[in-house]
Amino acid sequence: MEAVARELRHHQGLRVVTNTLHVARTLSANPHCEVVVAGSTMRHEDLGVVGKAALPSIGQFKVDIGLIGISGIDSDGTLRDFDMREVMVARAIVAQSRQVWLVADASKFGRPALIGMAPLKAVHTLFTDLPPEPAFERLLRELGMRCVVAPA
Repeated sequence: MEAVARELRHHQGLRVVTNTLHVARTLSANPHCEVVVAGSTMRHEDLGVVGKAALPSIGQFKVDIGLIGISGIDSDGTLRDFDMREVMVARAIVAQSRQVWLVADASKFGRPALIGMAPLKAVHTLFTDLPPEPAFERLLRELGMRCVVAPA
């Protein structure tokens, strides 16, 4: 999410709702970007704001694009994470988004994680760093999902 925020630093007219303090700090340098931070418990490892208290904040907004990350994507297409508090926030973002964009580097494909967040079919566009393995590429094609591989 931080890499995406860095790419958005110079865009105008953005209104961003985030649960990540690093993203908020990065975008705060742009005077043409309004940043709303969902309130809840801060996770010290990555300054993510997670947990049930963030849900009412997120629920106030209907966004054009919900941008999420994930810890792992099962071979059956289930998006998974390790932190239930993060999963609750991600589910709320998905529910409040007209489109869902997933940012996941290639290490996330097939990576096991404890908690199911959503089916991959909830995602409209996947952004990744390397082309997916054939099995995942087939799954994306079956779902009609757009996959964007970032240039090196």
